Amino acid sequence: MSSRSIEQPVAAASTAAARGAETDIRIELPDREPVQARLYGVRPRGATVPLVLHFHGGTFVCGDLDNGRNVARLLAGAGAVVVSLDYPLAPKAPFPEPIEVGFAALEWLYKQRAKLAGKGAEVFLAGEEAGGNLAAAVALMARDRAHPPLAGQILLSPMLDPCAGTASLRQATGDATQCKWASGWQEYLKRPVNATHPYAVPGGSLRLAQVARTLVLVGKDDPMRDEALNFARRLGEAGIAVTSSVLPGAANWPEALYEPEGSGCAACEAAVQKHFRDFFSAAPPPH
Repeated sequence: MSSRSIEQPVAAASTAAARGAETDIRIELPDREPVQARLYGVRPRGATVPLVLHFHGGTFVCGDLDNGRNVARLLAGAGAVVVSLDYPLAPKAPFPEPIEVGFAALEWLYKQRAKLAGKGAEVFLAGEEAGGNLAAAVALMARDRAHPPLAGQILLSPMLDPCAGTASLRQATGDATQCKWASGWQEYLKRPVNATHPYAVPGGSLRLAQVARTLVLVGKDDPMRDEALNFARRLGEAGIAVTSSVLPGAANWPEALYEPEGSGCAACEAAVQKHFRDFFSAAPPPH
């Protein structure tokens, strides 16, 4: 790939970040089709800020950059430059295509971190619902491939259990005969054997040591509450620095995260953004 194919989107991204715009960009990936993304955040001149690769929510089969707007804005409001990725969706692109695209985008982001967020910028992953699954999977890939170094991962209501049988999910779905989360898992995994792969189901991974430090946020009545908190517990048992919180004001999560005008809970959004700021500020120096 020519240097021109990389430098053009990076230059546009850097300009957009500097003026605080929300700008759609195209990322050229080696040996793959280009992927669309949206840039958020302000980098003050001469400053270095956190750099986040964000995966929007959905159930693996739906969602787009607009659905990711609220979380991306909260991350940017906490002081980060955010690249929100329009990753491919199942059933057209089942596992492992979304995480392979995600990892390639992470490598691109890391190479361009100085231009996007300043010299020595720390790199984070973030995602909500299915996007939380992809962020966790890409974090495992980065650990296993020993690159790029991550300063942390932020998971909001992540989908981590394909069995869709936790108490919190049963309470949320009630007597419904169909579950959109179970249906999404089926389309994403495609084959039963994939349910045993740690990159497909990070919540089932048997080896969590040396994964990036983690922030897990869920709502009180969140369908994903139990599987997310269980993942946080297992990360802690593996020696990972992990912070988890059940936000009492986060009603109707994860759906509220996609509302066009925000979650409808100013106090909840303020609490989420404070968690983001605290997580960014506690990141260790980059390797």
